[in-house]
Amino acid sequence: MATKTTAKKTTSKTVAKKAGKTPAKKDAAKQLKDLFEDSLKDIYWAEKALVKALPKMHKNATDKKLKTAIEKHFNETQIHVKRLEECFTALGKKAQAKKCDAMQGLLDEGKSIMEETEPGAVRDAGIIAAAQKVEHYEIATYGSLAAYAKVLKEKDCLNNLLATLSEEKKCDALLTKIADTAINSKAK
Repeated sequence: MATKTTAKKTTSKTVAKKAGKTPAKKDAAKQLKDLFEDSLKDIYWAEKALVKALPKMHKNATDKKLKTAIEKHFNETQIHVKRLEECFTALGKKAQAKKCDAMQGLLDEGKSIMEETEPGAVRDAGIIAAAQKVEHYEIATYGSLAAYAKVLKEKDCLNNLLATLSEEKKCDALLTKIADTAINSKAK
């Protein structure tokens, strides 16, 4: 005999009551410009951390196409750092990094994947997965930052952010192609 289950209707008030409001810190962003600048500091830290992490990924990769893709993205990442510095300059601010907990977590996961896999195709597949998680985070971040820059009429920043966003998307697509055409099949 089947029992009929009824779903309790959830309202926004119910959700808010269960979750509780998060109080803002004293220095919390009050305007979009504040959020924009804070987010630039975050991704600036993230890109600088990637400049340190990508050579380790390159050293641990074995597939030639993967190594070439990592090397290319290392060079692009150095340009991304410079573009962010240009954004800070355009805003009349000193380039400043603020630790990005999300990127730190992704980099820690990437390191863990390398430690937990044998060198070769399986590690290469893990490196690609870790790298794509980083790319997806960056795509989301640069997309949001570009939207903020557009609203704030920060044209110089917008152009730099869109250029980087395009490169991040191309890197992600290349990693997918490398995984699909060779590495994942070898890693079986």
